[in-house]
Amino acid sequence: MKPVRVLIVDDSATVRGLIRVLISRDPNIEVIGEAADPHEARSAIKEMNPDVITLDVEMPKMNGLEFLDKLMRLRPTPVIMVSSLTSKGADAAIAALEMGAFDCVAKPGSGEQEQFGETLLAKIKAAAGWRMRGAPNRIGDLARAPVQAQRPYRSDGRIVAIGASTGGVEALIAVLSHFPENGPPTVITQHMPGAFTKTFAGRLNRLCKPAVSEAFDGTPLEAGHVYLAPGGAAHLRVEGVSPPRCRLWKGEPVNGHRPSVDVLFQSVAKAAGPRALGVILTGMGRDGAEGLLLMRQAGASTLGQNESSCLIYGMPKVAFEIGATQKQAPLNMMASEILRATCAV
Repeated sequence: MKPVRVLIVDDSATVRGLIRVLISRDPNIEVIGEAADPHEARSAIKEMNPDVITLDVEMPKMNGLEFLDKLMRLRPTPVIMVSSLTSKGADAAIAALEMGAFDCVAKPGSGEQEQFGETLLAKIKAAAGWRMRGAPNRIGDLARAPVQAQRPYRSDGRIVAIGASTGGVEALIAVLSHFPENGPPTVITQHMPGAFTKTFAGRLNRLCKPAVSEAFDGTPLEAGHVYLAPGGAAHLRVEGVSPPRCRLWKGEPVNGHRPSVDVLFQSVAKAAGPRALGVILTGMGRDGAEGLLLMRQAGASTLGQNESSCLIYGMPKVAFEIGATQKQAPLNMMASEILRATCAV
């Protein structure tokens, strides 16, 4: 296979150098150029036609979001946003994912360079694979497709547990935006840097009818509420029965992730058994597959996103292959499937 050709766009020479050093260690990655601002990047893209672009969110002359918008309209290319761990950086990263960026990574702090490099390499390779498959329709386009009409909804009390990774921002917006105000109590683990989940929860809360927030330790699960695992610091688990509650557990990463989808699903299998529905959406790797299987074995209903509507058919694929999913559905039908399965007759 030919190496993945990467263009690095960042106004900081130090950051460009760090990214170059970290990703050039992989013989399957070739850094073909660097650009300090969007104008330089535009010329480099025309000349070099990179497979993947890493793009700083905040740059002079034209910010990363403006440049991304023009790029996605005129020359769609997989873009990985590199964002600072600030409120402004988090807002921009979430906006970029909605606009069509493939994924985002947070700029590393002290002692985090190696982990940053490993994460960035994995995302670059996944983005290149997405492009080589012909870059199917963006999840946002699929999410705008018609959704089957629902009868009046009343939750039967079942917990909905959702896991997602790469592509999950758009996928979760597509699903939750069709939930009614009194939708099922829902817990979510989305792989995302810690500084970004609060911003993402706020964005979902503005877009969706149910109340969406980051999960807090001890919060009881209620209909009409959606609880998002805080990124980075802890795993989200569900414990108890009357009522079940969110618990934050500061354990070690599982499958390379904290929070981990497997941890969430395993806890729901134990706490709720058949009184739950597990859903696994687009994402790299296999996190969540084993936990979803445990949910199914405990009597829960299980759903997986189908291949054609996934940005990355990784997590749902593994779940399907090991028999964890009872049914696969396209993204634009996922909300309908969830609401149908959890509606009181």
